[in-house]
Amino acid sequence: MPRRAETLVLTALALLAFAANSVLTRLALAGRHIDAASFTLVRLAAGAAALSVLARVKNGTWTTPRRQDAVGALALFGYAGAFSFAYVRIGAALGALVLFGVVQLTMIGWGVARGERPGRRTWLGLVAGVAGLGALTLPGASRPDPLGIALMVAAGIAWGLYSLRGRGASDPLAVNARNFLLGVPLALVISAVMFRSAAVHARGLVLAVVSGAVTSGVGYAIWYRALRGLAATRAAVVQLSVPVVAALGAVVFLGETVSARLALGGTAILCGVALALTERGD
Repeated sequence: MPRRAETLVLTALALLAFAANSVLTRLALAGRHIDAASFTLVRLAAGAAALSVLARVKNGTWTTPRRQDAVGALALFGYAGAFSFAYVRIGAALGALVLFGVVQLTMIGWGVARGERPGRRTWLGLVAGVAGLGALTLPGASRPDPLGIALMVAAGIAWGLYSLRGRGASDPLAVNARNFLLGVPLALVISAVMFRSAAVHARGLVLAVVSGAVTSGVGYAIWYRALRGLAATRAAVVQLSVPVVAALGAVVFLGETVSARLALGGTAILCGVALALTERGD
């Protein structure tokens, strides 16, 4: 297969996996097939297993967690935990929109804080993105659950920081495997604290395993392979399609509806992020 065609196929598969994570998580939690803490634990454990096997196949050796992986593992756990608890309270379409909008805004904001000098389009994009997030939380009959939004914002910030930390990794597959492995004990602590409210049914367990091993573990591996053929800006921009795909999946599989507030706020967020990311082009 030609390199360009391979990149297109791999990118499409990875983005589908990212969108599927939102649908699978909401399906498991909204249906009360599993509690959020247990879902997080199973997802991280399944992801650790899948990524460790992939790293073993690629490198010929098992990956062993290192002390320097601790910060990345904390960020990953922060993302996974907040992500799960958010989806107890808000829909998959809204959650994916907030998550990916905040991820990109976090990464852009980090660059500004580190001394980058963005142009007018970037500043305009940041303002539009923040305005869109604000519109989603304004008082009104159709306002989404504020705590759910806050949790997904926290998940987006954590995932943005995790992405920034791992951007320069020489072996991203092994680094992700180690971070997932280190995240499991943290998830165990939360599960132990919330043991009395634990509820794990077969369907929820299967959904958590698929989310961790397939749409997270294998999905990340596919994404890192696709990144070889994508310029940095294009790689960021194509992720803006994930909330759209997730919204379609939420309508089809979860029976969700897209409100006017979500459509308008989402448009502002996605347009704002796209403006910021495409200022310099490829």
